[in-house]
Amino acid sequence: MKKIINPWVDLIDEGYNCFACAPNNPYGLKMEFWEDGDDIVSYWTPGDNYQGWLKTLHGGIQATLIDEMGGWVVARKLQTSGMTTNLNVRYRRPISTGENVTIEARARIREQKKMFVIIDVTLSVKGRVCSEAELTYYCFSKEKATEEFHFRGCEVEK
Repeated sequence: MKKIINPWVDLIDEGYNCFACAPNNPYGLKMEFWEDGDDIVSYWTPGDNYQGWLKTLHGGIQATLIDEMGGWVVARKLQTSGMTTNLNVRYRRPISTGENVTIEARARIREQKKMFVIIDVTLSVKGRVCSEAELTYYCFSKEKATEEFHFRGCEVEK
């Protein structure tokens, strides 16, 4: 498994402050990502500030984790950027919050139809799937991704 280099970190001074993946957003999730074969993986510990119910991770935060995974799949695997057009989440079991919980988010491309990509995402704790989702992502042309969204490629550490 290889760590993915965040291609937007150099844009912090220009306003990069993504809630999910910006490393300096004080309210954000500070997600990091790895490439594992065809999969993109992230490990995240849900602090108590992200509760929906007592000691239970908010469903909207789960959807955010899933949505962000789609963006990183597109960035790394297709070397472009885009936007989510559909997100269908199935919440299977609750996820606890706290320092002793680590969520494994895992995503991969199921199929690609022209500019649209269908991505499967799971959130698991200790090997048990807690949430799963199907995400449809519209991919921008590489020119648009570069010019309008400052995409410069998405590489892994050597």
